[in-house]
Amino acid sequence: MFQNKKTSIIILTYNNLNYTRICLNSIRQYTVCNTYEIIIVDNNSTDGTREWLKEQTDIKLILNDENLGFPKGCNLGIDIADKENDILLLNNDTKVSPRWLDNLKICLYSDDKIGAASCITNNCSNYQAISVPYTDIENMIDFADKNNISDPYKWEQKSRLVGFCMLIKRDIINQIGPLDERFTPGNFEDDDLCMRIIEAGYKLMVCNDSFIHHFGSTSFKSDYAKFNNILKINAHKFEEKWGFNSNLESLLKFDIISRINELREKNSNILEFNCGLGSTLLKLKYMYPNAMLYGIEPNKNVAKICEKIIETITQDFEENYTMNFKESKTNFFDYIIIGNKLQFSKDPWKLLTELKKYLKPDGYIIATIPNLMHYSVIKGLLKGNFIYNHDSILNPKCTKFFTLPDIQKIFEECGYINPLIFHYSKEISQEDNNFLDQICDIVGSNMKGFFMSYQYVAKFQNNNFI
Repeated sequence: MFQNKKTSIIILTYNNLNYTRICLNSIRQYTVCNTYEIIIVDNNSTDGTREWLKEQTDIKLILNDENLGFPKGCNLGIDIADKENDILLLNNDTKVSPRWLDNLKICLYSDDKIGAASCITNNCSNYQAISVPYTDIENMIDFADKNNISDPYKWEQKSRLVGFCMLIKRDIINQIGPLDERFTPGNFEDDDLCMRIIEAGYKLMVCNDSFIHHFGSTSFKSDYAKFNNILKINAHKFEEKWGFNSNLESLLKFDIISRINELREKNSNILEFNCGLGSTLLKLKYMYPNAMLYGIEPNKNVAKICEKIIETITQDFEENYTMNFKESKTNFFDYIIIGNKLQFSKDPWKLLTELKKYLKPDGYIIATIPNLMHYSVIKGLLKGNFIYNHDSILNPKCTKFFTLPDIQKIFEECGYINPLIFHYSKEISQEDNNFLDQICDIVGSNMKGFFMSYQYVAKFQNNNFI
């Protein structure tokens, strides 16, 4: 079906003529003829961009007399696009590559429930950037040509997409509407669009088989202070509209992800507490396609979106130690990811004991636990300070604190075996290193690692393993 669908490629310009030339020329070279139209919306450029655009005969052109920003500009482009065409939002500081659009379309139309798709690149947020072997843009095409081989195994569901390159089905735009112009001049309008697509019951996909080059944020590089101010304002607008911070709720927990090691084909049931928008679980689904995902998310605004992606409940497990999933039977989960719940629990021993009932006999529980023995806490105590701070180990919401021996003891007491505990540290200043050496002169140099560990990731197995 996708072969019959044409695409309206909407590009906003504001100066940076050289990038616009590169972008348009790459589209012409690497996109199949007669499958697309190019719509340029110029936001009152003053560097010759407007004059150059007027000379182009294969584009639809809108010339604004003022800078209307990204959302409004894109919406003007959508308004004049062919009404049957899908919509592709593309930054002008990109260079596309062989089969870039075809691969996006193949993915987009592989499932009626896919609403939008994006690509990977060299420079992007939301974990859509990859390491690239080329250092010269002229060598990019060779790399992209080898990468851009359509492969369904490289399609990854996400909880949001970045609008530097986003292909959206026309039916979806017709259903949910265009970009929300309250986010003018730009930032978070793409997050907002993604939430509305998910809310309408559709999936977002990143195509790891479609790579394009992104020079990155050229419109904002000249004034970072202004950019950061707009970012904060629009982040607040997003939170006012949706009730959560999209960046925080879509963080990938790589320290957790790296602790799950299974055969790709295994049928696993994975539960995550405080799952946010489900980003970590979706990454695990990409790694283990047969996995079944379950989440517990106490923020009902977040859960309203997440439940469209994975099976999600909002209940506090510690109220009655039950789970109201469709399948909430005992001995069900291969992995239960409790994250930092242990230190916030009213009774960590009871929590671990009750969770054990829901694990398979050989299942695992994974927790992330700050180290009370970290040198920053010791240093504060020696100076007479034990101040709680949301950004430190001494979070005021914590009810319990742990050291490494405490972690080993509590899990063993609750019936878990085969401990795997991983240490995570941060960079240390020379002053703090000297302080730490002085402490180790008293307690022994072998203790230095215990003081440097900021956080532990603890993985334990159910002791019913046979």
